[in-house]
Amino acid sequence: MTLFIREFLSEFWAVLTDMSPYLILGFVMAGILSVLISQKTVEKHIGGRGAWPVVKASLFGIPLPLCSCGVIPVGMSLRRQGAGRGAATSFIISTPETGVDSLLVTYSLLGPLFAIIKAVTAFVLGVVGGILVNLWDGREERANERIEVPAPVNCTGACCTAAAPGSRPARAARYAFVDLPRDIGSYLFWGLIAAAAITAIIPENYFEAALGRGIAPMLLMMAVGVPMYVCATASVPIAAAFMAAGVSPGAALVFLMTGPATNAAAISSVWSVLGRRAALIYLGVITAGSLASGLLLDALTTGVAARVAQTAVFELPAWFNNASAAVLIAMLVPAMIYRHQNRNAGAQCTDSASHGAPAMEPAPAHAVCSSHGCSCGGK
Repeated sequence: MTLFIREFLSEFWAVLTDMSPYLILGFVMAGILSVLISQKTVEKHIGGRGAWPVVKASLFGIPLPLCSCGVIPVGMSLRRQGAGRGAATSFIISTPETGVDSLLVTYSLLGPLFAIIKAVTAFVLGVVGGILVNLWDGREERANERIEVPAPVNCTGACCTAAAPGSRPARAARYAFVDLPRDIGSYLFWGLIAAAAITAIIPENYFEAALGRGIAPMLLMMAVGVPMYVCATASVPIAAAFMAAGVSPGAALVFLMTGPATNAAAISSVWSVLGRRAALIYLGVITAGSLASGLLLDALTTGVAARVAQTAVFELPAWFNNASAAVLIAMLVPAMIYRHQNRNAGAQCTDSASHGAPAMEPAPAHAVCSSHGCSCGGK
């Protein structure tokens, strides 16, 4: 038992120190994006019908750190502002799977190739899903169609109120070092716990010996990822732990794509906002596209290439990693305490609007806490 605890703590600290510098950098970049990219900018570029708004919607979604249910209020706003179902679907598919913070953590733990493929996969899935919705939506959309959004219920968070006061640098700093940690802190902590436990319990290369490569481990990762409520950033250390236990890079990619984008709340929200057909396309594109991307990644990362794919371009000094981990802990612990104290405060949104700040300046009055909640911890 003592040996297990020592190994568990060692793995926990190792993963934390590896990802901390990149996650803090991701927080800073997300804070900058939160004041540079406004709601009006997004609406301007992805409003209207056709294929080009679908492509732009998927591109906009890649860097924005929105979670799978935090993106729903933004999707509602886009529909109200005239965006087609296809563009809204594209945005809702690509956004929760990535985010600048998640991509930097992916780079730190899984390497540059994995980070690039993850971003490209999210973009392609968003475009494919949006185009399919446009092609298969048999109903003619009226030019002035409006999407009715439920009235807020005791909603006092930033996603339901005006943007926080202060200068742009102050708002960016608050979002980076207060709002985002509050939003993903608890989920990131449990993601690290899960990653350390998987590494300490499951022998190295266990899954490769038991399942081999191919479709079987991918289906297993999909079965784990689809119902799991995990944010894009927290899913990365879990995927890295599965790879250490013998899961192929392609199977890990399936988990990274399905885990952050699919859960009952997200699917039912898409169903209510965009309709049954769009919800089925949403789920089908993510699952089928993730499997196809996983098979392609496995074909690209065989043998030595699989190791290269997990190696960063350069290693940061150990003292810097340790210092970054200490700073990250100092950010996350107060955020987790705040989240715990406020988790039963009715239908209140988190101050970070479920990662909604990048597209919420100023926050629209119609972005509300739904029955599923918009405080989803960054998934």
